Amino acid sequence: MPAAPAIKVERLVKIYKKMPAVDGISFSIAPGSITGLLGGNGAGKTTTIAMLMGLLMPTSGRVTVLGAEMPRQRYRVLQRMNFESPYVDMPMRLTIRQNLTVFAMLYGVPDIRGRIAELAETLDLTDLLDRPTGKLSAGQKTRVALAKSLINAPELLLLDEPTASLDPDTADWVRGWLERYCRERGATVLLASHNMTEVERLCARVIIMKQGRIEDDDTPGRLLARYGRRTLEEVFLDVARRRDDAREAAQ
Repeated sequence: MPAAPAIKVERLVKIYKKMPAVDGISFSIAPGSITGLLGGNGAGKTTTIAMLMGLLMPTSGRVTVLGAEMPRQRYRVLQRMNFESPYVDMPMRLTIRQNLTVFAMLYGVPDIRGRIAELAETLDLTDLLDRPTGKLSAGQKTRVALAKSLINAPELLLLDEPTASLDPDTADWVRGWLERYCRERGATVLLASHNMTEVERLCARVIIMKQGRIEDDDTPGRLLARYGRRTLEEVFLDVARRRDDAREAAQ
């Protein structure tokens, strides 16, 4: 019998001021997989992730995460999932150690000191642990955001530009680490990114959104073949411009 989806989205809609930010999307994500969620600004990615986390109430439709209906049953699964975005700031006056301790306590992490030390060593943060978060570089803040997202060893990771502001060597190392983490723990990842090389490397499946709808959904290889392109960036540009070109041709 096949395993239940880690994420199941059914006819999901979110409307702001009569305008749909998410417009009737449906998809399922298998446990243990890494899936890319692509789309330009305003495509609906962030709103979709917020509904997956139970932070936003859908206008209509249904979201099920790790078997729990969101947001009504989010209390059942929040300790099994986590989120990372370098664009969401932690309290700037707290040190890295203090911030990670607060999140570890919220997630009920056992041996908080040991877990922070382990992540600090993994993400090259040991010498920075007692530095105020507001005194960090952009790349250092990204590494801290990753440490926060891994503090509870989650089964489900929702990642928004996880390697933003990292130098190429560190970004490559983080991608390799995420691959190993998912393989060893059987974790599920939904990755929102504008880095197409990153998506091609990590993701077995790619969902492309535009104007709140799913424009395409397939493996990277099949997307490249279908669009006759060499890279996902070229596919992304084709999808992003297709509707605009059709509108211009109709005028």
